[in-house]
Amino acid sequence: MNCAEALKFSLAQLIDATNNFSDENQIGQGSFGCVYKGQLHDGHVVAVKRCFDLPSSPNQLDVQDLEFQNEIYFLTKLQHTNIVKLLGDCMQGSERILVYEYMSNGSLDAFIFGAISRRLYLDWPACSQIIKGVSEGLLYLHKHCGLHVIHGDLKPSNILLDSNMHPKISDFGLARTYSPGVEEEFANRIVGSIGFTAPECRERRLFSIKSDVYGFGALLLEIISGHRCFSLASGESGDDHGFLNRRAWHLWRAGRLIKLVGAPLGDESETERTDILRCIQIALLCVEENPANRPTMQEVVLMLSCQDVTLPMPQQPAYLKTGMVLAH
Repeated sequence: MNCAEALKFSLAQLIDATNNFSDENQIGQGSFGCVYKGQLHDGHVVAVKRCFDLPSSPNQLDVQDLEFQNEIYFLTKLQHTNIVKLLGDCMQGSERILVYEYMSNGSLDAFIFGAISRRLYLDWPACSQIIKGVSEGLLYLHKHCGLHVIHGDLKPSNILLDSNMHPKISDFGLARTYSPGVEEEFANRIVGSIGFTAPECRERRLFSIKSDVYGFGALLLEIISGHRCFSLASGESGDDHGFLNRRAWHLWRAGRLIKLVGAPLGDESETERTDILRCIQIALLCVEENPANRPTMQEVVLMLSCQDVTLPMPQQPAYLKTGMVLAH
């Protein structure tokens, strides 16, 4: 089914497909709602995202409805092998439901931070495939889709994996278009997720395609290290958005970058280890403090696909001064 031909589903159809949204069919849950595995009458297996009850606060209501409409607007227009497909929606009474293609391997987040047995699937060929696929999906959004789209919330839980571990970018509730030629634009509110939100977004409400590049760099660091890119507040100092940035930076300067590599990637061949270290260097370029110094996704895709491209030396990463991580 083509995204541009998204269907209107009835609530009865989706109740039937998900066995009345049963717990047995639930495959995920986020701040927006619950996701269920469903089977349509034609045998087609789908993922059904049922939004939580609309909040009573008018401001919350406006935000939730905006994100729901955003998802429909963008995904009915975007078509790329690394962008999840929206098959249809249901707006009936207070119900807000979205129907997607089913991704049998779930989210990347579950592989990085779930059971050890799942983490073992992330050998370097799988990681490399995921990294390159996400980079190509972002390049499509920024340059080739015709809309000039900033995703705004790139993180492992928003990267879905099919049966062959091919990645697809999902969750366009915070996505927005940008004006070509304009370096930065102002946002009415701070959006994004802790650890993946660029400093100019958090501190000055300025967003650009380089904000997505920052999120991509943080994503790379999580994939390769197996650690969260942030640490939650343990006192009055506030959440630490740059924990992994600093660890990578200190190890880079100490010449011990291999220490950042988490299992099972430490067991790769010498050639693959070289590729992994190159990817960490690319990640450090992406999370630089100054957005003007970060590469574009077009440059990132070239760096990832062509080993002959010489990489610039990384400069100071964002959130470097919010804490200290030693190069153990």
